[in-house]
Amino acid sequence: MLNIKKILLPVDFPNPSLRVVHQAAALAHHFHSEIVMLHVVTALSQTAGVPGDGPGLAGWDMLAEIIRWAGKNLDQSLGPELADLNIKRVLAKGRTAWAIVQTAQEEKADLIMMPSHGHTFSQFLLGSVTEKVLRGTECPVWTDAHVEESPVQEFAIRNVLCAVDFTPHNQKTVSWAAQIAAQFDARLTLAHVTPGVELWGPGGNYVNPKFKEVLVGDASRHIAELQQNIGIKTDVFIGSGDVPMVLSQAAKQTEADLLVTGCRPYGLHLRTHGYAIICAVPIPVLSM
Repeated sequence: MLNIKKILLPVDFPNPSLRVVHQAAALAHHFHSEIVMLHVVTALSQTAGVPGDGPGLAGWDMLAEIIRWAGKNLDQSLGPELADLNIKRVLAKGRTAWAIVQTAQEEKADLIMMPSHGHTFSQFLLGSVTEKVLRGTECPVWTDAHVEESPVQEFAIRNVLCAVDFTPHNQKTVSWAAQIAAQFDARLTLAHVTPGVELWGPGGNYVNPKFKEVLVGDASRHIAELQQNIGIKTDVFIGSGDVPMVLSQAAKQTEADLLVTGCRPYGLHLRTHGYAIICAVPIPVLSM
């Protein structure tokens, strides 16, 4: 049974991602988890008013600042959502990715939840901090959708999409996805992306039907075996071509609220495309 006792939530200043804070609160309520809220003090966050050190830093109320920021952005629901949760505030200095990985180890976090991009961490967080965290920790990492911050809507998990590429790591990935779907009574779809079946020829591109039939048939057999081994029965999506683009299409077609992928460190083409998947798919991604 899936048991998420502790969630590590790195937060950015002066512009915290309210969406991922709401998502962390929703999971914490469901699993009765403790949230470890971490901010790594940087020169930019100090400029924005975060104390650098000494008594000022010790007395700085991170949680109150996040709730105040939410209020400024017309989000009055965050305060009540966080009010009855067990939240531990942690401030750190140094390299951001290293501090996140170290804190996850020290706190024995079951899950790291973070935005896919930000301001204080890096203008291009996805290619720097997030990549280093994904490579540096064995803890599952939940990244928010790589889209512009929008008005926060109630977060719910009704449909879960799980990407598989038939590696030994798949069983753990699918098991997590199945347990999350079961916890939230959500529909689960297993997705696999085969190599492209379009071939270039006179007059343009065309699809080789025999090649497609072989690839789809092989993928279907592997997915059936995987489901039998784990003891589940799910919907299946099989596409071909560019992995991030096809998974983005699958997310839209299945109306998925969450993509679970085994893109690190054991995945084959999922690992190769791991960060591109996070960029392309317009929903949160849980990287196993």
